[in-house]
Amino acid sequence: MDFLTKVTVQGLEILSTIFVLLVGLLVLSAIVMFFIDANQSKNAVRRNYPVVGRFRELFIRLGEFFRQYFYALDREELPFNRAERDWVYKSAKGEDNTEPFGSTRSLSSAGTPIFVNAAFPPIAGPSEAPKSVVFGPDCPNPYTSHSVVNVSGMSFGALSKPAVQALSRGSALAGCWMNTGEGGLSPYHLEGGGDIIFQIGTAKYGVRDHSGAFSPSKLKEIAARPEVKMIELKLSQGAKPGKGGLLPGAKVTEEIATIRGIPEGQDSISPNRHPEVGSVEQLVDFVCRVRALSEKPVGIKTVISSTNWLEELCRYIHVVGQDKAPDFITVDSGDGGTGAAPMALLDNVGLTLRESLPMLVDTLTRHGLRDRIKVICSGKLITPAEVAWAYCAGADAVNTARGFMFSIGCIQAMACNTNNCPTGVTTHKPHLQNGLDPAVKAKRVQNFVEKMEKDVAMIAHSCGVHHARELQRKHVRIVQPSGQSVLMSDLWPEVL
Repeated sequence: MDFLTKVTVQGLEILSTIFVLLVGLLVLSAIVMFFIDANQSKNAVRRNYPVVGRFRELFIRLGEFFRQYFYALDREELPFNRAERDWVYKSAKGEDNTEPFGSTRSLSSAGTPIFVNAAFPPIAGPSEAPKSVVFGPDCPNPYTSHSVVNVSGMSFGALSKPAVQALSRGSALAGCWMNTGEGGLSPYHLEGGGDIIFQIGTAKYGVRDHSGAFSPSKLKEIAARPEVKMIELKLSQGAKPGKGGLLPGAKVTEEIATIRGIPEGQDSISPNRHPEVGSVEQLVDFVCRVRALSEKPVGIKTVISSTNWLEELCRYIHVVGQDKAPDFITVDSGDGGTGAAPMALLDNVGLTLRESLPMLVDTLTRHGLRDRIKVICSGKLITPAEVAWAYCAGADAVNTARGFMFSIGCIQAMACNTNNCPTGVTTHKPHLQNGLDPAVKAKRVQNFVEKMEKDVAMIAHSCGVHHARELQRKHVRIVQPSGQSVLMSDLWPEVL
């Protein structure tokens, strides 16, 4: 037997031995799993169908993957369908995002906005820009913003380090603001040098003392930074109305714990409200206190389900004087958020923006406070039509969280709360973060904003006005359950 034949025979013998061992291990594993499954009492399917029953759990996990990539149509998925995500992806990459052969969206579904094109629209000039909005004109340091869409509150903790870096650099390139979320001000928020809205959550992360109470000195230190333009007091958010923020302990790294002023590795759970704020009067007092300390515009963020407390707030402002009013109110939609939240709150608590935004605008208008208090809105506004709708409803500015997450690579893997985000956006595992290059993604953030502004302006021009902030309720119709559309100005008559 020659050498080559001998080597071949030996190789085959080794392979056959390995194969037998693998088969033996599989059989042994199956036997072990059979006895484990048959004798456990936590899972009825596995107890009744040992080993085979384990495939049910596997198929459940795989089901979401196959629906997203193989079975769901372009307009079927929730919370964001493939057509919406593709618009953001193409815009962020600077690719052509026009579509052929007509709309794939059902234009007769209830709630669909149909914009009213003008018979003789203005000729759009290249130099036309959105009207600016001024927050806190009587503050020592008022803030003027021109941006049509901005980065909504997403904290360092919910987002990864490279994600915050990309958003910081990208928002600066695009000329929009970035809200820190409730997790405090990190060096990565400041890295791009753009405008920052510093959010104070109920746990006072970033501005708390050793006992967890509000620290005026720390607020002064943060507010002194030139990048910080406004302060936002978060009363509630769309994902968890009535419940504080939640960051799982697996995502509370040493760095995040230091920035927030909390123990490392433990669940970061915020109180359900600010201890200092238990009434309208206390809310106004706290707003005034924060504004006096920061010398910058101060507003509140909340989810709205009733106007009773808003009416009370407006009446109280007239008693104490309009100078005591919040400089802005950010209304958040009650149908979701970017991180971990109980489904009971996600699905069933808090009005969506479709109803709450007009309610807020009309309440302020009735009380003569519409000019004094600016309105910002946030909530699943990731396409030009949704942003244009918000301006028709009366918003002064629009925030989005998920739109910017998609722009830096989010694929809606639904793993935000697990620390296993496959694209590095919401994980603190270094090997997963490696896929997110802040320099590359910053440019995509800029592209997303520029494309959004261009397409919103295109809708505005089609409606006969020059820019988004000239849009009114008469410029959009809302499809009703009957399939017929009604002017938004008829559904929500303008308050005089």
